[in-house]
Amino acid sequence: MNGQNRKDIHAGLEVYIILKKDQRSGNKTKGVVQNILTNSTFHPHGIKVRLTDGQIGRVCEIIK
Repeated sequence: MNGQNRKDIHAGLEVYIILKKDQRSGNKTKGVVQNILTNSTFHPHGIKVRLTDGQIGRVCEIIK
């Protein structure tokens, strides 16, 4: 899953995010969702989340 739909994401889910500083390079950061920061049901660049370690970025991939 690509992380563009808010309904697919919840706290405790393991995901890959792209941090703001990594948008050009596309480097992915792996972590566990602490909370969801995007209010809309869909976002074309990925739903913005905060990981349990405090990093904030947009979900690019959901780990099964």
